Amino acid sequence: MKCEWVKQNILLYVYGELPDDARYELEQHVARCADCTADLEATRKFYVAASEFAVDDPTPNLLASSRMRLQEALETAEQGGFWQKLIFNPAAWLQQIRFSPALAAVILIVGFAGGVAATYRVISDRSLANLGSTNLGQGQAAQPTEASIGGIQSITQEPGNQVSIKYNTISTQQTQGSLSDQRIQQLLLFAARNNYNSGLRMDSVDLLTQQPANPNVREALIYALRYDSNPGVRLKALDGLGSYVKDDVRVRDSVLEALMSDSNPGVRTEALHLIVPVRADSSVRIVLQKLAQTDHNTYIRSQAKTLVAQLPQID
Repeated sequence: MKCEWVKQNILLYVYGELPDDARYELEQHVARCADCTADLEATRKFYVAASEFAVDDPTPNLLASSRMRLQEALETAEQGGFWQKLIFNPAAWLQQIRFSPALAAVILIVGFAGGVAATYRVISDRSLANLGSTNLGQGQAAQPTEASIGGIQSITQEPGNQVSIKYNTISTQQTQGSLSDQRIQQLLLFAARNNYNSGLRMDSVDLLTQQPANPNVREALIYALRYDSNPGVRLKALDGLGSYVKDDVRVRDSVLEALMSDSNPGVRTEALHLIVPVRADSSVRIVLQKLAQTDHNTYIRSQAKTLVAQLPQID
């Protein structure tokens, strides 16, 4: 066993994540290698020191934004060719099997169990589908819960102010209703925050802008403005929030935040237009004065200077 392999797996060893066979091999190597022993002791000290700090659970907003950033990173990552996907580094698999002979047995057991589970799932899905069609026929449409929603597949606005949404649970399902329907609103809110497809987030936010008076909808629009990675979605959110800049301080603060720090010039420009009616507000005045002096965007800096010049002087 090489020291390089040991150094790569010491952290897994300390956290108890190595298979038993690999753990035994590592311990045997460390017993006769002074350098690896020193690395192991240093890692253990780090583990003990880190364990003394309390770990906070991530917020729902952080989880949702992290998922979207991860998905977009995966979408933009360079994909390997067919043979790269087919031959996906067999050396690594052989290395793992070498130090964990039980892995082969586990793979066999998991494969067999997966086949049994798939058969059971097909039978269960058919039973659920029959039961669902019976309930729907009796007018008992099930209420989707966020925990049961696997993803939003499509959003379509139809004539008569109707919205049709396909969403995935165990299998793809579809529900239909007006924008005032609680089920439709719940699915739209879910799509605005959690769907990895930016086009669906755009469709969802676009429909939500038709009901910004709803507190939950307004909260989702603020979230989209602050955290969505797609500038088109952020612009749609701005459009829905615009009429509340004057009366809702949270909306005003979100628009000011977008004006100061959004990476897209179009979003910043639209935010600047939205705060014109409230430019005399003290917080807005401070932001405009800062932008007029130091902003790197020539248009925004010029418009901020014009707005500041129009403000009444404060004695």
